[in-house]
Amino acid sequence: MSRMSGRILIADDEESIRFVLVRALEPSGYDCVQAGSGTEALEVLQGGKVDVAFVDIKMPGMDGLALLTRAREAEVPTPIIVMTAQNTMANAIEAMKRGAYDYITKPFDVDEVLQLVQRALEMKQMSRDLHRIEREMRRRFELGVEIVGRSGPMQEIYKAIGRVAQTDVTVLIQGESGTGKELIAKAVHYHSPRWSAPFVALNCSAVPRDLLESELFGHERGAFTGALEQRAGKFEAAQGGTLFLDEIGDMPLDLQAKLLRVLQEREFSRIGSHEVIKADCRIIAATNQNLERAIGEGKFREDLFFRLNVVPIRVPPLRERREDIPELIRYFIGKANREFGTNVSGLSPAAEQLLLNQNWQGNVRELENTLVRAAVLAPAGVLMPEDFPISHAETPAKYDELSLEQLIRLKLQEYLRVGKAEPDNLYDQIIQRVEKPLLELVIEHVNGNQLKAASMLGINRNTLRKKITQLRIDVRRTGRSGAE
Repeated sequence: MSRMSGRILIADDEESIRFVLVRALEPSGYDCVQAGSGTEALEVLQGGKVDVAFVDIKMPGMDGLALLTRAREAEVPTPIIVMTAQNTMANAIEAMKRGAYDYITKPFDVDEVLQLVQRALEMKQMSRDLHRIEREMRRRFELGVEIVGRSGPMQEIYKAIGRVAQTDVTVLIQGESGTGKELIAKAVHYHSPRWSAPFVALNCSAVPRDLLESELFGHERGAFTGALEQRAGKFEAAQGGTLFLDEIGDMPLDLQAKLLRVLQEREFSRIGSHEVIKADCRIIAATNQNLERAIGEGKFREDLFFRLNVVPIRVPPLRERREDIPELIRYFIGKANREFGTNVSGLSPAAEQLLLNQNWQGNVRELENTLVRAAVLAPAGVLMPEDFPISHAETPAKYDELSLEQLIRLKLQEYLRVGKAEPDNLYDQIIQRVEKPLLELVIEHVNGNQLKAASMLGINRNTLRKKITQLRIDVRRTGRSGAE
């Protein structure tokens, strides 16, 4: 095996000790740096230009123990080997507690010194490789399963992911088909301590009923007709990682009972086997069904629901977060350009408005498919309304499906779109248009009682009277004087 090279720090207040180590290391190709005190050694370590350090435990001023503490506080990655005499073994043990890589006793054996240096260099290289692999995996995850959206509902989901990721609690993700439930599950997994272990997904509605148990728990050879060999199930495949059970609401009742037992006991057996296997995986379940209703109809076990619903996450349909559609459009157009070689630069304002006005019953998945199809078939680099196989007429969403913020946003977009020129003093114009109907509705709601109206609005009664005059609000239409 070829010897690794590196730069070695030797810190000792005795020049003779430094001389001995330099003579042992330099002939083997190591570059040596010397320090006569702990303070000088710490400066060298913090400079980050040495690969391994030999530090004497007894030095005037800052000794080796204090140096180890300071190096750990400064997050110095260099492996530090403590040098000690036989009668200071207690200090050597304390040094190991403080983060020393190893220790060596005086007088030195040259072969032992060289072996220690090689092991320390190999350990440091492995640590670098692990950090590189972790960064690469996280980078691939972020590029491959990025969740797009900055709306209020999505921000709440991000907060939930952050809260549960570092724990092993069971998560139940509920939402319509196409909303991205599996992406949420992957985000929880890849931000958890289990990120480097497998993420295994099983769609309970896509597996035939008589095969689903085998898919989950595996089987032994001859366990049933067609079982020609032993096979591991999803629980075994997900050991150490996360098992994502999609469409859990479609799982048969008899299998729900077996799943409940696994969640309770944290163990299972393959079909046809008496061997008990520990279930070391996190469970994340998802459904597009109303499980509370399914419980009432006798289609889902209530006790299993409580086991799964430890932390619920609701993924909103796209119609409830329309403000994310422009960002999703840009993301999917960029993805289509990368994956299919298209060259779409964007959408015309009319085309974007057409997509904003759709109800998207298939949610984000439907939006992505629509954009990919248009990007592949479009004759030009800018997508136009005619590039989409949907109605070109205005198809506004049902008002009862939109939040107040979404309604206001849509109306403001329309107000800006129909303007022939850039509006002037836009803030005051919008406030006036919103303020007058608000005051009118509240005054009408309280039958003209201005005191109640002011209280509901959270403003002073005199302020309300002033605004009534300024905005020319007719309080008489309520049938009362408004003087109460």
